[in-house]
Amino acid sequence: MANHKSALKRIRQNETKRLRNRYYHKTARTALKALRSEENKAVATEQLPKVIALLDKLAKRNIIHKNKAANLKSKLTKHVNKLA
Repeated sequence: MANHKSALKRIRQNETKRLRNRYYHKTARTALKALRSEENKAVATEQLPKVIALLDKLAKRNIIHKNKAANLKSKLTKHVNKLA
């Protein structure tokens, strides 16, 4: 167990940040899943900018790597464009 006051505070901060990052990541994954399963092109086109914004925020906060965000955005855009 930590002995210093600052170490105890750091443990509390890390736990708070971990839970917050987990929430952001899970929310984005759910949005990705919803967009991938969408069959209607109009609805998918409407959802795409929101999902891209979520991915950009995750990359900015270092929750996911920026290249992973770019790859996901590319794949999603291709998927939406391919819908009939």
